Amino acid sequence: MAVKIRLRRMGQKKAPFYRVVVADSRSPRDGRCIEEIGYYNPLTEPAEIKIDLEKATKWINDGAQPTDVVKRLLATVNK
Repeated sequence: MAVKIRLRRMGQKKAPFYRVVVADSRSPRDGRCIEEIGYYNPLTEPAEIKIDLEKATKWINDGAQPTDVVKRLLATVNK
């Protein structure tokens, strides 16, 4: 099973809010997830990012692959 750390879109039309989730790569974007590890709100100024780094590190060490956007968010949180 290929596991990815990716974004799940929430919120209303034209008002996106994202949750950072760990999910099977074959499941749909907003489908079933294994675990929720944070959120990202791009509409606030500055953008609000909250990710549980312990859980993210645990999943990455277990073989989960973060998407490009999630990699960028993790790098921002680590600063």
